[in-house]
Amino acid sequence: MKKYFLLSFCFGFIVTVVRSQTSVQPGNINNNTLLWKISGKNTQPSYLYGTFHLLCKDDIHFGAQTNAAMASAKEIYMELDLDDPGAMLAGIMFMNMKDGKKLKDFYTEAQFKRVEDYFNDTLKTPLAMFQKIKPYFLAALLYPKMLSCESVSGVDQELSKIAKANNTPVTGLETVQFQASIFDSIPYEWQAKELLKNIDSAGKYKAEFDKMVNAYTSHRLDLMESMVDSSGFSADKFDDILLKKRNIAWADKLDSIMTAKPVFVAVGAGHLIGEKGLIHLFRKKGFTVTPVMDE
Repeated sequence: MKKYFLLSFCFGFIVTVVRSQTSVQPGNINNNTLLWKISGKNTQPSYLYGTFHLLCKDDIHFGAQTNAAMASAKEIYMELDLDDPGAMLAGIMFMNMKDGKKLKDFYTEAQFKRVEDYFNDTLKTPLAMFQKIKPYFLAALLYPKMLSCESVSGVDQELSKIAKANNTPVTGLETVQFQASIFDSIPYEWQAKELLKNIDSAGKYKAEFDKMVNAYTSHRLDLMESMVDSSGFSADKFDDILLKKRNIAWADKLDSIMTAKPVFVAVGAGHLIGEKGLIHLFRKKGFTVTPVMDE
C-alpha cells in the first residue's frame, strides 16, 4: 500500500503545482474555494473539488457543503481508485524504469553519494531498494519530511473514506498503468536532475511547500497560482503531458457522465485552474460552473 500511495501522491502533487495561466482573479474571494457546482444541460448538479495529495491529517477538513455534495452524488470520480487492490499491484510493477535503467546511471559518483546520503541520513531509508524506480516517484518520498506532523494523509484518501461510508461507488479517471507510463515520456535524466535539485535545496523547498499548504488550506487558488509562477515546484516544461492533455481527456469523459447523472469529481487543485483547467473546459462544453463557499 505504501508504494501505491507513493505513486498516487507523487503524480498528484506534481500536477497540483504545475504552472498554468489561471482564470481565478486575485483578491476575488468569491472565486477562492475548492468546491464548484456544475449545472445545466438538463441534468442534476454535479460537483468538482480540488484536492491536495499530502497534508497533515489534522489540516484536512470538509465543510457542510462538501459533505452534502458527496451525499448527493451517484458516483465519485477521482484520478485513481485508491481502494482497488488490482491497481495497487499493477502500480508496483510499473514504477520501475524501462530498459534496466538504474538511478546510478544518471549521476556522477559524487552526485549519487549526495542522493544516497540523504536517503540514509534524513529519510532513514536505504536507497539500494529503490535503484530501479523512476526518479519522480522517489522525489515524492521527500515531501512528508516537509510536513511538521507525524500523522499525514491525502485529501483524496479522506474523501474516499466518506464515499465508502455513504456507500457511493468510486471510479478512477485513469489507471495506475497509464499514470506510470506518462513518466516514461519524461526523460529519466531530467527526473534525476530534479530529484537531486530537491535534495540540494531541501530547506528552500520546505519554505515554499509550507506557503503552498497554507494557501491550499485557506482555499486560495489564486495564491497557489501566483506561488507556482515563482516556485521551484513548477514542472511547466512538461505541463502538456502532466496537466493539459489529461484535463481535456477527463472533461470529454465526464461530459456525458455528468449529463446522465450527478457525480462528485475530486482531482488535484492544479487541474481546476487555467485555460486548460477543468473549470474552463466544463464551461466550454456548455455547463454552468459556479463557486460554492464551503463553511
